[in-house]
Amino acid sequence: MIDAPYTIDSSLADLRRDDWLQAVSEVVAGNGFFQKLSEKHHAFFIKRKPTLLVSFETINGIRALSEKSHPIGWEMVRNNDWSHLCIASQGDTWFRDPAVYACFDQLIDGGFFDEFETVLFYGAGPAGYAAAAYSVSSPGAQVVVIQPQATLDPRVTEWDDRFVEMRRTDFTSRFGYAPDMLDAAHEAFVIYDPKVVLDAMHASLFTRPNVTKLRMRHMGVALQSTLLQLDQLESLLLLAAEGELNTLSFAKLFRARRDHRSYLQSLLVTLEADDRKLLMLKLCNFVTDRMQAPRFVRKRRLLRAELQMLEEPSADQENETDDASKAVDAVETTEDTTNKTAP
Repeated sequence: MIDAPYTIDSSLADLRRDDWLQAVSEVVAGNGFFQKLSEKHHAFFIKRKPTLLVSFETINGIRALSEKSHPIGWEMVRNNDWSHLCIASQGDTWFRDPAVYACFDQLIDGGFFDEFETVLFYGAGPAGYAAAAYSVSSPGAQVVVIQPQATLDPRVTEWDDRFVEMRRTDFTSRFGYAPDMLDAAHEAFVIYDPKVVLDAMHASLFTRPNVTKLRMRHMGVALQSTLLQLDQLESLLLLAAEGELNTLSFAKLFRARRDHRSYLQSLLVTLEADDRKLLMLKLCNFVTDRMQAPRFVRKRRLLRAELQMLEEPSADQENETDDASKAVDAVETTEDTTNKTAP
């Protein structure tokens, strides 16, 4: 029996790495290309409509984040008929490889990006660095990067001790300093949690007239995973491609965090550290009204007892003054004001 060829709807989960690469090459065959750039880098492309997503991803990340082990861009191909170019790495390389430089040289020389009306570069973490750096290949592109590093050149970012093994890697030659490479972009968006200090320090290096910083406070160190869990990454990329992403539209999108348990728990921890009992009670009321949350139920019971002993406003008074949504508005507004000096 001859196995059916893989398609963009096929699951590639549980395939070994070499079999996974072979399957990807089958998916793009006939309507794109698959190219091994080096031992650690591959490029694969699917051509559809004239909106192109250029995503930088790790093979391990692709296989971990998607139930079908699909690149992030394939969701945009299926749902929106976008074209997609994926540059995939084996491990975190920051895509600092002459073979990757040569790939983009070839694309530029062949007028590849000129075939598309809209080009959007995307990546997270080390791949976010690459998306920003290589976006210079398509002047006028839109760029969305999550928790990007600006560079790992120790002369610039010696304070970042997370990636010391990369300090001998060349970040000064071609496509080197990511913030400078964004000068050619139409718009760029840098997404980060300002409470993650090293991410915030890198984000500060991206300050440019055409760069908007979008903050995901209290969301931690895995923002791409969080956006996938919130089912908001596709909406984010759509807004960016349509030129409608800004601080207001992102704030509306990010309201989905109010149903995200990890975010609510992080908010509670912050309020506990500041001993903000009344705001903690508001938060607990909000959460327990919306979901099963034993931790918040126990905390609410304890807070009511403590506030009664302190003769502070009761829980009943609290509920009279704030409905659930306004309660969290108050918590977040107070938290933002307390941290107004954060990057």
